[in-house]
Amino acid sequence: MQPRPSTFSIVARDPERDAVGVAVQSKFVSVGSVVPFVSADAGAIATQSFANVAYGPDGLDYLREGHTAAEVVERLTEADDEAPSRQVGVVGQDGSVAAFTGEECFDVADDIQGEHYTVQGNILENHETLEAMADTFESTEGGLPEKLLAALHAGNDAGGDKRGEQSAAMYIAKPEGGYDGGNDRWVDVRVDDHEHPIDELERVFKIYDITLLERETPDETRSLSGATAEAVLQTLAELGFYDDDPTAEFDDGVEALESFRGMNNFENHSLVALEDAIARGWDDADGTGDQKLVDAIWNGLSRLERL
Repeated sequence: MQPRPSTFSIVARDPERDAVGVAVQSKFVSVGSVVPFVSADAGAIATQSFANVAYGPDGLDYLREGHTAAEVVERLTEADDEAPSRQVGVVGQDGSVAAFTGEECFDVADDIQGEHYTVQGNILENHETLEAMADTFESTEGGLPEKLLAALHAGNDAGGDKRGEQSAAMYIAKPEGGYDGGNDRWVDVRVDDHEHPIDELERVFKIYDITLLERETPDETRSLSGATAEAVLQTLAELGFYDDDPTAEFDDGVEALESFRGMNNFENHSLVALEDAIARGWDDADGTGDQKLVDAIWNGLSRLERL
């Protein structure tokens, strides 16, 4: 028998943006290559606990044919002799939600459903892991990526995977959400092996978000000045983008910021929007060096709706 990843996941839908996605963490290498299956024209599926990866494409096909999530779960498990060892969560673009936890899944194993989402896990430290994920998804403000990440963090903090942490992934689809609108792969980030995979997943997502996802244009913008301008210029100097002595005036730093933007492929955002984001997000940003700049930009952009 193949190894069974001890896993917790959330499958969810954002009806306002026609987005569907899965976020997952496991004591198993590269869980993102096994658990999540997502398509904007169908829905989202998580298959885990001695996962049957055929549940993903087969289940999405059933959703496209018009079957509800409950009917999909029934069709998948009835045709599978190993279903008692499986766990699956399904959310359809039609709004239907269902899950299945086989009686042979290792404890603690269970699932919880709510409006537009299902959470499921096996080999968990406790049932509170799932309760925390559900409660946090329902109460978190922001878009689907923020809600999914918050649910993962909450589940992990409440107990999480009994065997520990190793990998995590978040996969979200929406119509024309992919690169240059060429497919539906809106968010696709993975951490295959890490001591703290959910933290690392969030860090990688912030870079992905700034680089690949677009935001609405801000109505009002701020300029960098004072102590914040000096701190940003000092950081740009340490990174090799600025040669002069940092001052409280940022005018001479615009060229350095433009070089930083180009080096990091942040052209989705104008220089004015980036300066505004840094000015708004600097005080709340974590880390040092380029990590602090990225976190500041992400925090500053977060007030703007994603397109």
